[in-house]
Amino acid sequence: MPFRRCARALVAALAGTATVLALTGAPVLAAPVTITNATQFTDTTGAVVHAHGGGVLKVGAYYYWFGENRNADNTFRYVSAYRSTDLRTWEFRNHVLTQSSAGELASANIERPKVIYNASTRQFVMWMHKETATDYGQARAAVAVSSTVDGSYTYRGSFRPLGTYMSRDITTFVDDDGTGYMVSSANENRDLNVYRLTSDYTDVAALVRSWPGDVREAPALFKRNGVYFMLTSGATGWNPNQQKYSSATSITGTWSAWSNVGDATAYQSQTAYVLPVSGTSGTSYLYLGDRWGNSLGGTVNDSRYVWAPLRFPSATTLALDYFPSLIIDTAAGTVTGPPGTYTAVVARHSGKCVDVVGASSADLAEVIQYTCGAGLNQQWRRKDLGNGYVQLEARHSGKCLDVADASTADNARIVQFTCGTGTNQQWQVQDAGSGYYRLVARHSGRCLDVISAGTADGVRLIQYACGTGTNQQWINRTS
Repeated sequence: MPFRRCARALVAALAGTATVLALTGAPVLAAPVTITNATQFTDTTGAVVHAHGGGVLKVGAYYYWFGENRNADNTFRYVSAYRSTDLRTWEFRNHVLTQSSAGELASANIERPKVIYNASTRQFVMWMHKETATDYGQARAAVAVSSTVDGSYTYRGSFRPLGTYMSRDITTFVDDDGTGYMVSSANENRDLNVYRLTSDYTDVAALVRSWPGDVREAPALFKRNGVYFMLTSGATGWNPNQQKYSSATSITGTWSAWSNVGDATAYQSQTAYVLPVSGTSGTSYLYLGDRWGNSLGGTVNDSRYVWAPLRFPSATTLALDYFPSLIIDTAAGTVTGPPGTYTAVVARHSGKCVDVVGASSADLAEVIQYTCGAGLNQQWRRKDLGNGYVQLEARHSGKCLDVADASTADNARIVQFTCGTGTNQQWQVQDAGSGYYRLVARHSGRCLDVISAGTADGVRLIQYACGTGTNQQWINRTS
């Protein structure tokens, strides 16, 4: 076979995989990075990354992130594209679809854009949910294409799949054999449909699976070790809810019943995408979610990103774990929480847990005791400072146990606050016998104390002169 024909065949074979490999130069291996969760990411210029409801496609050494970038009134402005090698350092590339890309986009809503690559046509194909700027009556799917991943996409129009089905929240998936699929909610979000795409990925060929009447939206479809997983949310508008998943060994086959995953609000987020991160140590699966700004009193562009590693207790089940920060190593293919174990901190006298009131993530939120449960606002991680003291980090917020205003007085309030270098956030762990310990504030020499040895839920924590009371004695529990 002539060299040129061999090269073309090699490119086509490699491009048919989930990752489109670059053939020009060796990929740059990214170093491990730490990202802070539930924040607005910024790009290399310091501008806020607007990739809401988006998806990620890996091309060569780069992960390309596409998502919603809206006007102040929440209407469509751009689909913006960013790229990164490490999933933290994002470079803005282009507004790949804009209001001027087509007449019907001048006054529209475009949601949940997802881009897939077609190895046969060598086209990047974007699927999205299309509405007018004023209501959600259209319920259409829309398609755009480009010959380059971050170039300007040519809008192909919008339609209802097979001319029949409503189409709202949407995702795409390319199987190992190159077959493309689109998933979208239909019938006013009551149904969830899986469609097989045409060979060029620009149209729907057939409806191959449906969940009628289950009221699921925000689908994310991925495959792990031959098992397909569908991760979805309920339909509660902008407000977060319980995410559920189903699994199967065939897209058209029998799927398991919906099972809960994560906490009751998906850690105040909604599914956008599940990203496989593959490297020398294997493949991790990263949940990408949005904490919608609309649920926080703002707009879509005020939204924050909630990322979480997926865990697989068995071949067909999954779990969703939340950490205030993540360590991502794209070269190794690993996504982990910070070092150390989160545990409950339990008062000896009452058996109740140290709790951030209302699971607030705000600075100065009160710390109380409360009946122990599964809330992340009752889980704390010791951060060894290397000087004989530790900080205690709340898992739900990433903030530290703090003596308010750095007071040195008895009865000073205990709050959570952004972790820093203040000695009012530094605690010495002193043995109290029988497996219990005291926590002594470095700045004051006073102990963490349940006020007046109260045993009721909601009793405040304070600092107080250290003594022998069991309301100053604590023990860790992992569940």
